[in-house]
Amino acid sequence: MPTGSSKRRLAAGAALVVAALVSTTACGGGSDDDSKDSSKGAGYDAAYNKIANPSKAKGGTLRMVGKQDLDSADPQRAYYGMSWDFMRFYTRQLVTYAPKPGEASNELVGDLAKAPGKISDDGKTYTYNLRDGITWQDGSPITSKDIKYGIERIWAADTITGGPQYLKQNLDPKGEYKGPYKDKSKDKLGLKSIETPDDQTIVFKLPKPNGDFEQFLAMPSGSPVKQDKDTKAKYTQSPFSSGPYKFQSYKANKKIVLVRNDKWKRSSDPVRAALPNKVDVTISANLEENDKRLMEGDYDVDMNGTGMTQSGRVTAVQDHKDNVDNMRTSFVRYVALVHKAKPFDNVHCRKAVFYGTDFAGLQQVRGGKLAGGDIANSTLPKSIKGHTDYDPYGILARKGKPDTAKAKSELKECGKPSGFSTKITARTNNPGEVDTAEALQEQLAKVGIKVEVDSFDGAESASVTGSPKVVKSRGYGMIMSGWGPDFPSGQGFGQPLWDSRFLAQTGNYNESEIDDPKIDGAFDKAIAETDTDKAGKIYEGLDKRILDQADWMPFIYENNITWRGSRLTNAMMADAYSGRYDYASLGVVK
Repeated sequence: MPTGSSKRRLAAGAALVVAALVSTTACGGGSDDDSKDSSKGAGYDAAYNKIANPSKAKGGTLRMVGKQDLDSADPQRAYYGMSWDFMRFYTRQLVTYAPKPGEASNELVGDLAKAPGKISDDGKTYTYNLRDGITWQDGSPITSKDIKYGIERIWAADTITGGPQYLKQNLDPKGEYKGPYKDKSKDKLGLKSIETPDDQTIVFKLPKPNGDFEQFLAMPSGSPVKQDKDTKAKYTQSPFSSGPYKFQSYKANKKIVLVRNDKWKRSSDPVRAALPNKVDVTISANLEENDKRLMEGDYDVDMNGTGMTQSGRVTAVQDHKDNVDNMRTSFVRYVALVHKAKPFDNVHCRKAVFYGTDFAGLQQVRGGKLAGGDIANSTLPKSIKGHTDYDPYGILARKGKPDTAKAKSELKECGKPSGFSTKITARTNNPGEVDTAEALQEQLAKVGIKVEVDSFDGAESASVTGSPKVVKSRGYGMIMSGWGPDFPSGQGFGQPLWDSRFLAQTGNYNESEIDDPKIDGAFDKAIAETDTDKAGKIYEGLDKRILDQADWMPFIYENNITWRGSRLTNAMMADAYSGRYDYASLGVVK
């Protein structure tokens, strides 16, 4: 992408967004001209740490639009965060996240189980008792065996592909079980680490403790599946519901329609509001048209929750500010510094990048503080225990501005007083990433670091930046990307990024190729800790070590401008869903 004009257009649009948002916060929101809206929204940022337009009114159709479909409707195969959020309509788990706004949403509460698990003193055994009245969409009871069977499907790796593997890794680290489709036992429930002494009780026995184990159970991969309704790889076409809604129709990449599951009992489910009569989802890749129709009232909410387009957000904050939420996501935008790419095998050359980067400039390119996000100092997002204000490079102290003198000093220390050359990757289908990489290229040139930007289609990430062999052959020293937590803990965010045991030949996310026994050991210690506050302290130390070694450079805690339809009720941005609304709580004004 050309450097000049595209970057100027983005910066100009960002300035308009920031100016409009500042006006909103200063004047209390609202618009002098609401002629374009059939009704006003609840106010700018009304869903931040509170509930926008609270209501218990039932009925109507919740109309969603998405730029892309669910990665899978099968709970054991889905990995997109928005898919997990959407699945709250038709799946249930033993435990799930509380229907509360902001950080409070991270609380785990009983769902199919009456309460969170009873944990043994050694942290290896979790016992759950199921609620009364929990049923499938045909009215038959959901049993502990259904839950065990659903989880066992994760082991069928040749058929049930794509989903998270945490339960498998922790319940059967040696890979001894072969999955229910190859299970020789009569009931197909041969996984020894899960016991079902009766239909109301389920017991998990871990080889070693993991303080995040209940977080794994809260994922859709922990959902029950009824054996006689399991169509294996085809299950994604019409999952059998354990929640308040069931599938009326599903046309991949086009349409999803959910209707009420009349066998679901509100008395058995204290979590889901189940207010609309129907949930109607349109899949359309025309992003600008989607934004236009959201603002015209044809849709109520963006299912993907990735924010509006540049033109859409400018129009939204200027003309419809009462319908705008500034979504504080749990995503961190970062640059991985590849340790095996010279001269980044030298810590001082890595530190030169930290000092030479104009973080405030990168923030501006991505939309400014309000629309783009806060400058990042910690490797962990603010929603994760372990995040600190540790600032070894003075980034926050300088308000994001570079320190050219220190950058040049570090270059001398690493034996490159005149600078060096390297390559940085940027994904063409990730909004703003190429522009951000080009801005960084311009910044680092001022201290003698010459950066070539190599852009590629993000759909190829697993085989390009996810392949250490390709990274080496193409001469990449810096990889620009973004990451959000699988679940709200240091393990859920950072282990795939920094633990050497997660290095892979393809689909690799430890892009810096960090191989540090002390980092690996910190993960082991934190994971074994069942006290989340104590685990958080360990993650604080891990965060400091990664920063001190300049292993991995975060630069933005990402914000998104998102649209909240005027008909929408009970909208609340939830940290548990990376800042998206808790979809199962939403309703509409009829």
